[in-house]
Amino acid sequence: MTALGCTSRATGHPGYSETLPREPESAATARRLVRAACVAWGLRGTAEDGALVVSELVTNAVRHARRQSIRVMVERTAPSTVRVAVADFSRTLPKLCTPKGDEEGGRGLVLVAELAADWGAKERRWGKIVWADLEGRA
Repeated sequence: MTALGCTSRATGHPGYSETLPREPESAATARRLVRAACVAWGLRGTAEDGALVVSELVTNAVRHARRQSIRVMVERTAPSTVRVAVADFSRTLPKLCTPKGDEEGGRGLVLVAELAADWGAKERRWGKIVWADLEGRA
C-alpha cells in the first residue's frame, strides 16, 4: 500500500518516513502518515494514539529544533508494536516536566508518556531522534 508517496513493509526500518518542513503545519502531515501506516498494518486501534503522539513530537521539534526540516518515521518493530519517531537537528534532549496548572504548554511529553508503552530519545552526532512505542490494537 502507498500513502503520501511512501511504501509500507510488513515490519522493518523504516516502515514509512517523510522529511517535512519544520513548521506547525507539518503535524497534520505527520498524523496522516501515522494513520496510513497503522491502517496498512491492520492496527486501526493504534492510529489515533499514534497520531496524537506524533503530533506532540513534531510540535516539540518545531519549537525547539534547528534548521528547516524534520524527519518523521513510523516503524512496525513487532507484529503489534508501532514506533513513531521524529528526528531533528538539535542535540538538546527532551525533558519530561510537570507544568503548573495555569501554564498552557509543557504537557506534550506527559501525554506521550501516558499513551506510549515506552518512549525516549537517542542523541546523534547531527541531532536527536525522539521516539515512542505504541502497543498495537486491531
